[in-house]
Amino acid sequence: MLKQHLQLKLGQKLAPQQIQLMKLIQLHTLEFEEELERELEENPALEIAKEEGAEDEYSAADEAYENEGNESIETDFDVDQYLYDDEPSYKTASSNYSADDEEFDNESLLTEGQSLYDYLTEQIHLININEEDLKIAEYLIGNLDTDGYLRREVKSIVDDLAFSQGVYTTKEKVEDVLENYVQKLDPAGVGARNLQECLLLQIEKKVSSDKSVSLAASILRNQFDALTNKHYNKIIQKYDIEEEDLKDALEEISKLSPKVGGNFDTQTITINQEIIPDFVVQVKDGQVIPMLNSKNAPTLRVSEEYKDILSTYSHDKKSAEHKQAALFIKQKLDAAKWYIDAINQRQNTLLQTITAIVKFQNDYFITGDEKSLKPMILKDIADITGFDISTISRVVKSKYADTPNGIVYLKDLFSDSLTNDDGEEVSTKEIKTHLQEVIDKENKRKPLTDDALVAILKEQGYNIARRTIAKYREQLNIPVARLRKEL
Repeated sequence: MLKQHLQLKLGQKLAPQQIQLMKLIQLHTLEFEEELERELEENPALEIAKEEGAEDEYSAADEAYENEGNESIETDFDVDQYLYDDEPSYKTASSNYSADDEEFDNESLLTEGQSLYDYLTEQIHLININEEDLKIAEYLIGNLDTDGYLRREVKSIVDDLAFSQGVYTTKEKVEDVLENYVQKLDPAGVGARNLQECLLLQIEKKVSSDKSVSLAASILRNQFDALTNKHYNKIIQKYDIEEEDLKDALEEISKLSPKVGGNFDTQTITINQEIIPDFVVQVKDGQVIPMLNSKNAPTLRVSEEYKDILSTYSHDKKSAEHKQAALFIKQKLDAAKWYIDAINQRQNTLLQTITAIVKFQNDYFITGDEKSLKPMILKDIADITGFDISTISRVVKSKYADTPNGIVYLKDLFSDSLTNDDGEEVSTKEIKTHLQEVIDKENKRKPLTDDALVAILKEQGYNIARRTIAKYREQLNIPVARLRKEL
């Protein structure tokens, strides 16, 4: 039996304007410029104000806009020409936010390069090779990854050649083409199936009677596991050599490239974009002054031309076309005003957030020493600004600041805290800095173990567990003691 009943619920939903504002706040400078340019193209009622004598966007002409419809004025305005005008005239040049602000070039540099596949294919066609071997070689080249390695099993390639290329061959034949043709191509090391083979292919192409080169090749061929685990004493005993001889061999190995395809573009066209700072932080007379990059602070206004059109135009009850045009203009003007408010609110949010961060980390911006960083989480800045934590998170996401000490990624300024032996809260960033310094100064012949690092940091007042040291070491991309060993 069907029943009907009423149910009352309370809920919160973000308005489309609020969602759009959150998206604007999250954009970094380059994305914001693209978004602004797109909005200027889509809404001809919005324009960037002139620097000299720019009028207030809420001028007297708005009275006609607000009171539109109270009077009827005849006009020769061509509605069709207006509605389908695809070439509005408005400026897209950005005005400076501050006289001291720097201009940053945000152009994407398009560079055309040759891919590894194209480079190898050109070479293979210059070799005296029969048609079947050429097809196999081309297929092998097509299966190389961006580093120049053949990661697939040869057996799988044999099956693929039969099904997709109509070439029926054997595993031995494919390996023969790989070793005698593909692996002979430039750059040396291409077509290798693992790191050991890649390094061997490179060093074997070195025509040299040098003892260190021969020793390096022998170590790579016969003592690769001992080499990767840095069991240097084992290698010295195996070859009955002096430590200096091993040093020379290791130097030759260090000249080899583990990724021979790395110098080639993975695509024909690559786009290089430099980092554009979203904020500028200056230090003058001991005072830290935060500013927005001028690209984030354009001066926008509602088009005077569109307001003039509406000020001489009202509801003409006799013309449906005029009503349609008036509604269209009104919608564009509303959208332009809202967008200006959203941009102003975005600027205000960004400026308040960077001001709070600078105030909190004042010592760091003055000294540039990471040890001066205080423990800081998103909630700390949210409490200062009064914004929600999610808003602060959007502001710092993908944002950079140009400081006297270089470009700083805002997220790097945030860190958790630990309590030292004196009961003071210290930033985990400070602890990582100390850890890095200790490892940099260690005896590379006898690197410090994690237990030894725990003891040293404890002497400096940081009571940290061994697993925490291991976690910080991994975050700093520092290998274990055994792999840090050097001769």
